[in-house]
Amino acid sequence: MNGFVIKGNILYSASMGKINVFPRHFLVCENGLCRGIFAELPDKYKDLPLHDYKDQMIIPGLTDLHIHAPQFGFRGTGMDMELLDWLDHQAFPEEAKYADEDYAKKAYSIFAEALKASATTRAVIFGTRHKAATECLMDLMEDTGLVTYVGKVNMDQNAPEGLREQSAEDSAAQTVEWLEDISGKYRYTRPILTPRFIPSCSRELLEKLKGVRKTYDLPVQSHLSENPEEIELVGKLFPEASFYGDCYDRYDLFGNRPGGKFTGRTVMAHCVYSSDAEAERIRRNDVIVAHCPASNLDLASGIAPIRKYLDMGLRVGLGSDVAGGQTESIFRAMTYAVQASKMYWRLVDQSAKPLTFEEVFYMATVGGGWFFGNVGKFEEGYEFDALILNDERFPHPQELSLHQRLERFAYLGGDMSGIEAKYVAGRKVK
Repeated sequence: MNGFVIKGNILYSASMGKINVFPRHFLVCENGLCRGIFAELPDKYKDLPLHDYKDQMIIPGLTDLHIHAPQFGFRGTGMDMELLDWLDHQAFPEEAKYADEDYAKKAYSIFAEALKASATTRAVIFGTRHKAATECLMDLMEDTGLVTYVGKVNMDQNAPEGLREQSAEDSAAQTVEWLEDISGKYRYTRPILTPRFIPSCSRELLEKLKGVRKTYDLPVQSHLSENPEEIELVGKLFPEASFYGDCYDRYDLFGNRPGGKFTGRTVMAHCVYSSDAEAERIRRNDVIVAHCPASNLDLASGIAPIRKYLDMGLRVGLGSDVAGGQTESIFRAMTYAVQASKMYWRLVDQSAKPLTFEEVFYMATVGGGWFFGNVGKFEEGYEFDALILNDERFPHPQELSLHQRLERFAYLGGDMSGIEAKYVAGRKVK
């Protein structure tokens, strides 16, 4: 039997809005899977190696559903722009540099090490349109031991010449070549189909990507209803579409319609301005929303109505959206999500109850973890992702509950130096 036991103060969400707490309990991992939480260790596990983390907290790993690896190098700059200007002056010029494989390796090495050191155990990652650079990124992410999806971006219009692919046919062909190159190469790193967003994809390209998805049964990542100017542009480019998300759905790039055949899931970032009809299509097709509150604030996009989406039964996880968001910390994304929801309640809709810490913790663990399968809980059969949190550098005079200590850890930036250990699918990676 390949397994081990860790002991400490265990916290996880079994359901939205509630954090279960198990002080000084045992947590068992066997063959990469969780076997349960126990007040007393069962005899059948007593021969397994035991690591006692004393008074430290043990939580499930955090999932980042939306992050741009090539933007990591300029995070924290250009934050006074809105989305489309920011793309033209910040994101696109930087991403063009990834045609240089040496530059890509240097930049992606920094990104990979930072993500390994963070609280993120799983991530859905944008690369660039460059095949060689994307394969370099996948090599580096594989070395971290994190479980990730990485996408080679597709864009054949409305982009600078250095980033715009020569044609829809060339874009699709490069994607297929990439998929063939990396087939069977990785254990922890997986490909994901990545049309950048509707303004950068022609109808011909979307049709070809539909064929690629049909052949390879890939998951999909992209952007949706992020910015008013962006949505206006989509309406002009695709007047036949009922709404932004309908552009993807017309080409089978929007989740899986009821009774459909795809197994690869779809994540759409932002959804700040999704109409009721678009939100219902998201729910019907089982698309997951990557809520990126830091980016939405930094780029003045707006405040996503997450309470409405939860009430409608939509799946919601969190994304850092570096470099629209300035940090890769999903703990910060949790706190920004609460803060943004308060502003939505105060300024937009006073019937929309602000999000609670318990709810955003669920989004960061179980919510985003759904994209990867049975991930985000400490329950029988779930993949064993865990973080050991050391909050000793935040002394306090009062008695705090474990729940309070966890919330405090998130708000005070404990993940900057307080990740004592990190497990992904039963493997200790830090």
